[in-house]
Amino acid sequence: QVQLVESGGGLVQPGGSLRLSCAASGSILTIYTMGWFRQAPGKQRELVAEITSSGSTKFADSVKGRFTISGDNAKRTVHLQMNSLKSEDTAVYYCHWYSVLWPGREYWGQGTQVTVSS
Repeated sequence: QVQLVESGGGLVQPGGSLRLSCAASGSILTIYTMGWFRQAPGKQRELVAEITSSGSTKFADSVKGRFTISGDNAKRTVHLQMNSLKSEDTAVYYCHWYSVLWPGREYWGQGTQVTVSS
């Protein structure tokens, strides 16, 4: 079992920045992928960015060049730095964890609201 606790989020004006953090605890493996998904009202949940325990990253095309993701294996945390935010970034953001060593298992955080509005 893996528990994910998110922090950050809130209201920001267009062009502003926010930082999301997620801390994992529980039965943690050393090979894993952590990342962020988001879901806007009426839309499907989509991948925003993810990072593997070896440091490889992946981003949605819509956030490339604006968002960065970083991880700390020792602290089992991942951070999503969101810059140049747009109204279309408004969504509930969910932390996500999975490991190729545990096929079929995945874990989600409770979600944190990000609202980009003037």
